[in-house]
Amino acid sequence: MKRNMSNTDRIVRVVISALFAYLYFSGIVTGTLGIVLLVLAGVFTLTSVIAFCPLYAPFKLSTYKG
Repeated sequence: MKRNMSNTDRIVRVVISALFAYLYFSGIVTGTLGIVLLVLAGVFTLTSVIAFCPLYAPFKLSTYKG
């Protein structure tokens, strides 16, 4: 997998991931929506760690300038 995410993109995803996790674990968002947000938080964290977004690939998008 070729890197296709910039550091800024990765940081934004981690911040959003932390926000989603906070909303779920603090009980602000519960039920199905809470679980969906928690799954998205996991996906955002994973894609940030590996610096590759599978949704960018089919559209030939890349925020990485390297």
